[in-house]
Amino acid sequence: MWVLLTRRLFISKDWGVPTGPAVVFSHGWPLNSDAWENQMHFLGSQGYRVIAHDRRGHGRSSQPWTGNDMDTYADDLLQLFVHLDVRNATMVGHSTGGGEVARFIGRHGTSRVSKAVLVGAVPPLMVSTPANLEGLPMSTFDDLRKGMHENRAKLFRDIPSTVFFGYNRPGATPSQGLIDSWFAQGMAAGFVNAYDCIKAFSETDFTPDLQKMAKVGLPVLILHGDDDQLVPVGNHARKAASIIGVSATLNVYKGGDHGLPSTHVDQVNRDLLHFLRS
Repeated sequence: MWVLLTRRLFISKDWGVPTGPAVVFSHGWPLNSDAWENQMHFLGSQGYRVIAHDRRGHGRSSQPWTGNDMDTYADDLLQLFVHLDVRNATMVGHSTGGGEVARFIGRHGTSRVSKAVLVGAVPPLMVSTPANLEGLPMSTFDDLRKGMHENRAKLFRDIPSTVFFGYNRPGATPSQGLIDSWFAQGMAAGFVNAYDCIKAFSETDFTPDLQKMAKVGLPVLILHGDDDQLVPVGNHARKAASIIGVSATLNVYKGGDHGLPSTHVDQVNRDLLHFLRS
């Protein structure tokens, strides 16, 4: 379906049982809602209403020059919640989408949200700072921006062919299908939108958002691979769980890579369903 939000086209999927409990998915960079189709089909078949959007500038949504930041992403998503009358939802975010989920809750509260799931998610903070010495150096993200300027198509082939799905590890068996799907989704994103999103996912500090989750006791499931080469488990999932505290459940996938929704489909589906039913 398409929705006109603040004079721009915003594409979303609204599948499953219309009267079922709502599960809203937020995708990673530079992908789109197609990245969640395995989980959406599975949960929709289990009686849930499953919704996923193409973030502004990504996938089939329009490509505005401005607003490519976490606050605006969260505000866009709120407009979708209102338009679709989504209430009592479980929000699920992967990678950058996990940041979007955290910022949505930090910025707009939990009046429409009952639970959250963070999968390979970027909170609390990716880039290294004096307060986050374990973070990645700014040069990591500068290299991404440089790669986009020099040859975005090559960059968007290299990432899924290596670190995203762990295909650079000894003994790995690359799936050309997953590589091609990642490439197609990435190339569908607007250049400026994907470029600006690098700053959004790497430099946004989500610590206050996680603290708000903790304050209201929001149940949060955190799924993360212990071999995530892009968003290391120690500085992300473990820190996030520590900040959220007793309402957080952390599941670490042994040998898991960054692309868990695609490489660990059955395990992610089982964990989501168990959390939704708990």
